[in-house]
Amino acid sequence: MKIIIGLGNYDEKYQNTYHNIGFDVVDALAEKLGVTFKLKKSFKSLVGETSIGGEKYILAKPLTYMNNSGEAVKIFKQKYNDARILVIVDDIDLPRGNIRYKEHGSGGTHNGLRSIVDYIGPEFERVKVGIGRDIFMDLKDYVLSKYDKETFKPIIEKAVVEILDRLK
Repeated sequence: MKIIIGLGNYDEKYQNTYHNIGFDVVDALAEKLGVTFKLKKSFKSLVGETSIGGEKYILAKPLTYMNNSGEAVKIFKQKYNDARILVIVDDIDLPRGNIRYKEHGSGGTHNGLRSIVDYIGPEFERVKVGIGRDIFMDLKDYVLSKYDKETFKPIIEKAVVEILDRLK
């Protein structure tokens, strides 16, 4: 079993912000795989399921807000202890459009990853989507600012390809 979790903030005001790239990538992946999301309160997430080649895939968007993402991820880890977990996040330290895969590691400067590490430890995979940074903006204001959907569409598609390649 493989669990793919995109991080973001679920309120409408956060749609199309850099910090919601994880949600946007999972949405694009769900569209490609024909998966629809349903609210699963027991997982504190929107969850979609499918099978590929006989293997079960769960796609999830936690509803715990970015800084408490670990709360939802812990529920998945407890229920599906042997599952392979891959988390998708934005990364200000990567140039815009770059995609980086990591098998495990610390949470670094990313509050969502730090929360997950606090709840389940560092042993989960990540796909980081580079959003770059604006040196003239406060970090919080930058990650919560809107991005141009057309500019990021190929970046999101590139992340989907990376995820599907990694999960083979």
